[in-house]
Amino acid sequence: MDKDKQMPLGNLRVLELGTLLAGPFTGRVLADFGAEVIKVEPPGKADPMRKWGKEKDGVGLWWPVQSRNKKSITINLREKEGQDLLKELVEGADILIENFRPGTMEKWNLSYETLSEINPKLIMVRTSGFGQTGPYKERAGFGSVGEAMGGLRHVTGYKDRAPTRTGISIGDTLSALFATIGCLVAVNERNLSGKGQVVDTALYESVFSVMESLIPDYMLADFVRERMGNILPGVAPSNIYQTEDETYVVIGANADGVFRRLCEAMGQEELAEDPDYATHEARGRNMKKLDFLIEEWTKKLPSNELLSLLEKKGVPSGLIYSAKDIVEDPHYQAREMIVTVEHPELGDFPMPGVVPKLSRTPGKVKFPGAEKMGQHNEEIFRDILDYSDRDIKAFQEKGII
Repeated sequence: MDKDKQMPLGNLRVLELGTLLAGPFTGRVLADFGAEVIKVEPPGKADPMRKWGKEKDGVGLWWPVQSRNKKSITINLREKEGQDLLKELVEGADILIENFRPGTMEKWNLSYETLSEINPKLIMVRTSGFGQTGPYKERAGFGSVGEAMGGLRHVTGYKDRAPTRTGISIGDTLSALFATIGCLVAVNERNLSGKGQVVDTALYESVFSVMESLIPDYMLADFVRERMGNILPGVAPSNIYQTEDETYVVIGANADGVFRRLCEAMGQEELAEDPDYATHEARGRNMKKLDFLIEEWTKKLPSNELLSLLEKKGVPSGLIYSAKDIVEDPHYQAREMIVTVEHPELGDFPMPGVVPKLSRTPGKVKFPGAEKMGQHNEEIFRDILDYSDRDIKAFQEKGII
């Protein structure tokens, strides 16, 4: 049996029509676990991700990661012949991913109603800024807008400065992960009902979904969360602390037992009995004073000694890692969290490993994203749809593929 077919999602064929981040990240997760993901781009108009990020020798370094394990074809979905080609592929597909503005698929005669008549088992995963319904549905929405309107940007940064982003496109990634969950839920439900359905994921809702007790804090306690920098309101100690060698270490010791162990590491056991710090509520009230005491201690130790001592005492702690720290860390290596695959131009290409890890049927990075648009046109159109080489050439000449 084909080894890919033995992977946990090896029985699924996925058509990925989206661009940039949210839709394609969903495709990447499914492909990591063996789904046959066929990435569709318009001929002559590449997904912008091909050029995002740093470049080496003219090759974008983000694309091979985002599009790993995927096959690449081109179809002009603005033309009827292209739409008909996609419909033929839909007949044998399990999932279709798209992250266009709502109404785009309908404009191309590719609505779910149309496609589900062709394949009633089809699951359409739709990711957009504001979802497929509601007064904002037609608005354009990138991940940054979802982060803003989902509540994340308001609480990110320091209260005396403007809101800031988190450093990565977290809104897109969160929506992709929720879309993946919805997709797999729909696949399981299809096993029961035999029917497909639409998975409707909105960027702003995906961000809002992880905002903890933001809403009851406001509606029941009349409290609006604000930007608090590196601290958690009312939770201490949980901060970053400077060391003797001028690095920063994160220490999370807010639970009573853990705080007692931190006090032992500091050689200040009496702090655990001090009424100002003995309880969770007291530490929250006296956060600034407690953080000052802890940093007075951490500044006297180099980071390696500090971390070794905290580890021995069972106090959660860690350096704030850069890419260099990650690459050199033995735990990352032991867990295979940086894997290398062969790139046709760059040779060994490092990228993040697969998450999560399955004990019996793990995922795998087999190859980087297809360097050339339409690299698998012949394989897909000939082997799956039974078109001849002459037919394929005719499609090319007419700009359909």
